[in-house]
Parts: sequence; C-alpha cells; structure tokens
Amino acid sequence: MATDLHGLPDLHELLRTLRVWDPEVTELPPFDPASAPDDPLPLFTEWFAAAVAAGQTEPHTMTLATSDEEGLPDARIVMLHGADPDGWSFATHATSRKGRHLAARPYAALTFYWPVHGRQVRVRGPVTVAPAEAAQTDLHVRSTGALAAALTGRQSEVLGSVEELARASEEAWERASRNPAAEAASWTLYRLRPDAVEFFQGDARRRHVRLAYRREAGTGTGTGRWATELLWP
Repeated sequence: MATDLHGLPDLHELLRTLRVWDPEVTELPPFDPASAPDDPLPLFTEWFAAAVAAGQTEPHTMTLATSDEEGLPDARIVMLHGADPDGWSFATHATSRKGRHLAARPYAALTFYWPVHGRQVRVRGPVTVAPAEAAQTDLHVRSTGALAAALTGRQSEVLGSVEELARASEEAWERASRNPAAEAASWTLYRLRPDAVEFFQGDARRRHVRLAYRREAGTGTGTGRWATELLWP
C-alpha cells in the first residue's frame, strides 16, 4: 500500500479497499414496511434484539447529537440505558459539554448503526431530565467502573496531565469499591421522547427501505398516534 511523506498509509487508497456490508459478515434481511407496528418502539426492540442475537458488537452504543447555545452541532458515542414509553434514555454529567448543551437546547437526535444487518435507526425529539433518584438508581445498577468514572467527574473540563487523571481515577475506584452506594451529584439521566423515528434497512442493490414514523400534530409530546411514510433512499 502506498504511503505519504510521513510514512502513513494513503487515506484515499485505504478507503477504496474497504467494503460496506461484506457478505461474509453481514446478512441483509428483508423488511416489509407494511408489516411494521403502529408504534416505533416495538420495531426498535425487535431490531435491537436481532442485532444482539446476530453478535453485533456493542449494539447498545449510539451517536448522540446536540447543539450549543449558538446552534452549533456536536456529536459523540454514548450508551443506551433504556427505551420505553417514557423515551430513549442515556446518562451523563449535567456539567459535561453535552449536559450544558441539553440545558440550553433540550432537543437531541440519536443514531444507531448495526452493520451486521445493514440497519440504522434514527430518533429525534425533546429531552427531559429524569428525577434525581432515578439517575442514582440507574448508576448503581451498573459496574464498579461506571460508578468510579461518574465519581471522577469533571467530564469535558480541561485536563492538566494524564497523571492528574490517574490520581483522580484511583481515588474514585477506591471510593466506588468501598461504597457501592456512593452518589455522584451531577450524574443525570436524560430521556429523549421522540417525535420522529426512522428505520433504515440496507439492500444489496441499494434499494434501501426507509420507514419514517412522525408523531401526528396535536397529539402531545410523548403521547398520541404516529403517522408513517416511506422515504427515497
């Protein structure tokens, strides 16, 4: 493979060697939108369970997109904590960058990608903060490492050195191990109540199926009926 002046691989040549949905590792199941349920949550649950059963790596990770006070977008990978009639849930520190974004503009978008089946799910809607006790309960059913990371805190702040992080992390791990019920005051559970959900099923001949759910006007946030429509790929 060709390299650049710094001895690194040529990016464009490397990109041309890659495949999308390699048949050796990907199965593109048929998807008939006419059979889809009236509500997007059961279909999401079905697709999520199928991704888990197929061995998709980290199927519970998703891209969370937010915007700051000036409307500038940002995105990062976070973990899904749950999905039910109250919304799609995730957690972070209220003092983090995404926490500050959501305080200023409580609206966000989520994207799931499961290449094992050539599937994407996109979720968009207003975000609310769950009660503080729900956030602490959510935190304490996770691993000691998750609690230690939450106790370390200061997410998105400027870090002086990796040594400073190591010291803070060691102290947090010791505290989490000693007191599994320790609370992280800024740890916050968020719920995105969707007003739009899109399901994308890839097709080998690029006849991708895109089924969009849109909450009908006047039914209220988080409640009411859904309308569906197909979108061109």
